Amino acid sequence: MKALLAVAHGIDWLTDRFGKIAAWSVILSCFISASNAVVRYGFDYSSNAFLEVQWYLFAACVMFGAAQVLRLNEHVRVDLIYSRLSGRGKVFVDLFGLLCFLVPVMLTMIHFSWPLFVRWYVSGEMSNNAGGLVRWPAMLTLPLGFALVLLQGIGETIKRIGWLMHAYEMDTHYERPLQ
Repeated sequence: MKALLAVAHGIDWLTDRFGKIAAWSVILSCFISASNAVVRYGFDYSSNAFLEVQWYLFAACVMFGAAQVLRLNEHVRVDLIYSRLSGRGKVFVDLFGLLCFLVPVMLTMIHFSWPLFVRWYVSGEMSNNAGGLVRWPAMLTLPLGFALVLLQGIGETIKRIGWLMHAYEMDTHYERPLQ
């Protein structure tokens, strides 16, 4: 179990690195958006490339940040009975969700998004907009992001099994977000 928990911590480390990329993507996207507005309204100039860079950065934010959200236990969940369960009950619900839903869905999404990325990369597909960018960097965020969520799901599964075996300490308290 110790080796598996080391793998889970390695996955957490990787997720943190991509979480930082996601956070910087938000900041850069906001900066580029503000710059686009200033240049467009101040100098009457616009560039499709700068608009598309914003979309690419937003794709990186969403796809690379999803695994971090899962790691921090801030993901969306249906709270019909979860909050009323004990720590052990919550862990079993989490394991069921991770193994029966998250892992199969992420594998399916990787299966469908990887060939699309490869096709766009090989063809060098460009945006239809004048001055637009190649599309494969944005498409790469899909299989990479799904793979990161899959890895984090595996890490979360390992941690929950470790918790059930009393080999890992984990906070099972879930606080419902403010509505």
